[in-house]
Amino acid sequence: MVDSNMQEIEETNLDGTGVPLPDGQDARMDGEGPAGESPKAIIAAVAANIAIGVVKFIAAFISGSSAMISEGIHSIVDSGNGLLILFGMKRAERRPDLAHPFGYSMELYFWTLVVAVMIFALGGGVSIYEGVHRIMEITPETTLGNPTLNYIIIGISAIIEGMSLSVALREFNAARGDTKPLQFIKEAKDPSLFTVVLEDSAALTGLLLAFLGTLLGHLTGSAYFDGAASVLIGVLLALVAIILLRETKGLLIGEGLKGDELVQVARIVEADPRVHKCGRILSLYLGPQDLLINIDVTFEEKASRDAIDEAIDGIEREIVRAFPQTTRIFVEPENLHATHAGAERAKELIYGGQ
Repeated sequence: MVDSNMQEIEETNLDGTGVPLPDGQDARMDGEGPAGESPKAIIAAVAANIAIGVVKFIAAFISGSSAMISEGIHSIVDSGNGLLILFGMKRAERRPDLAHPFGYSMELYFWTLVVAVMIFALGGGVSIYEGVHRIMEITPETTLGNPTLNYIIIGISAIIEGMSLSVALREFNAARGDTKPLQFIKEAKDPSLFTVVLEDSAALTGLLLAFLGTLLGHLTGSAYFDGAASVLIGVLLALVAIILLRETKGLLIGEGLKGDELVQVARIVEADPRVHKCGRILSLYLGPQDLLINIDVTFEEKASRDAIDEAIDGIEREIVRAFPQTTRIFVEPENLHATHAGAERAKELIYGGQ
């Protein structure tokens, strides 16, 4: 779409979708939703966490282990989080309308923020509370239950969580390419790509903590290790939540193209012989595959209106080719502003004293 002061923006669709890009395509019309990402990793994680959570609670009820209660809470919270992310992905697919002319892509960011809050409050907070409560209740008469069932459940859970993590890692690694994992998490515009990886990694680490708490408790005969394991699981979940909160906050506030990508856009613009100079470039990710770009462009003084129109169309095509996630481009011809301002000043000089 083109926004230029030399003409009104082309006719806008009544449903608020706006004018198609020059190739007649909306970059989001790929049938895969705004994230362009298969939800199979999330579905696998949800199914695994529901099954594991139920079994963990049964084991906790039989053995009386505080760490297993925390792990059960962890799994149920994770399954709810996965459902929320799927819900956010579905909501983000809705078409733009008059009330939301830029669409609903940012709903995915909102629901990911809700997931981070749930992990922090329900996962981390409840687990820490359970562990502290367990430690405070310990007396010299406190005895430990049979750990055999705990070991069996932890082993089975580790296998299932490992399978879920392997699915998530395949998609994560395919998306990041050669980018380092931490850098990719920081720069990624699709939180669903790394949320499941973080949750499953935390789940496996939590299982390790539960195993160590159970093992050390029965080797020493002290119940404090079980409570301490629960507290550490809660701290682990809180750290994961803080990472998600930080990354999602940036996406909700508004992130755009990186510095090297802005340079690439400027080069595309200035490669057109009818362009004198590329000015300010403003970009904003409305969703993982929903990028808005606004460009100030100074065209050559001798360029005709038709030539400028052709240049703008060509610039748009090249930008979409380089950045397929682009759905809206607004090009602002700066020299037309100057011409208009000069005409207004001339009128003032001629008629101002009359």
